[in-house]
Amino acid sequence: MKKFKTMLIMAGAVLTTACGAVEEAGTEEISEDNQLNVVATTSMMADLMEIVGGENVDVTGLMGPGIDPHDYQPSSSDVNAMTEADIVAYNGLMLEERFVEVFEQLEQQGIFTIIAENALDESVLLDPEEDEEDLEYDPHIWFSITHWGTVTEYVANQLSEKDPDNEEYYQDNAQDYLAELDELRAYVEDRVEEVPEQSRYLVTAHDAFQYFGEEFGFEVVGLQGLNTQTEAGTGDISQLADFLGDNEINAVFVESSVSPRNIEALIEAARSRGHEVENAGELYSDALGSEEDGTGTYLEMYRSNVDTIVDGLAD
Repeated sequence: MKKFKTMLIMAGAVLTTACGAVEEAGTEEISEDNQLNVVATTSMMADLMEIVGGENVDVTGLMGPGIDPHDYQPSSSDVNAMTEADIVAYNGLMLEERFVEVFEQLEQQGIFTIIAENALDESVLLDPEEDEEDLEYDPHIWFSITHWGTVTEYVANQLSEKDPDNEEYYQDNAQDYLAELDELRAYVEDRVEEVPEQSRYLVTAHDAFQYFGEEFGFEVVGLQGLNTQTEAGTGDISQLADFLGDNEINAVFVESSVSPRNIEALIEAARSRGHEVENAGELYSDALGSEEDGTGTYLEMYRSNVDTIVDGLAD
């Protein structure tokens, strides 16, 4: 379990004043060290809670690098951590499908939850393919920078509701982060210009990048469906191999949280048809990377993905 922690650096006098303000406002005592204990499911949500919550939160992320949230089974220690938390933050939209019963228990127990799904109107969510019976909408909302900005504002509002004495602090953090998201968008738009329009096909292991494709003009094709538990058959591989040849697509991508075996089979199938295709690199789809790799935050992950995609398709 990956634990994200921040250091409390407020002076003692400020702490005393803040604690007194909390008591006067009638809000509940949050923890001995005056930090909100936050448990987040995915690494994307953990990162966002740390950014907006800043020094007022102590964030524990349940899923580290390379962990597939579609298939992650919460352990007893995960459940205990969530039931003892001040706040539980998660994506929703059935991304963490094995948590459904746990989430229902949290609601019954009155645990304060921040759910990214609730930030977005249904009209902006993408519909899944017809064979995705378990999903009403595409849950990979973080690949829309626009949607992630909306989620950022929502997180700030929810933290302000839980801890109203620090509302200005949370709102300021959110505004600073929104400016960074604007810078990220500009970076992506500049890099995407390097890829000819006829080459903007993004073929990956599973269908996680539709929000990215919609926002930046790529046709996205996933060998597996939205859920990584959907198996790709030989017919799927054969059809996609033909698609690669017909559209002169020479690069495909593996994902950090999905086995590369299906993409490797796809490359071999294309080559058997006389069409050379290369594995153009690894993308981060359902989890952030690591601090060591420089992909441990949302901003770092997104830039890394875009660099990999552009470098693979622009050649």
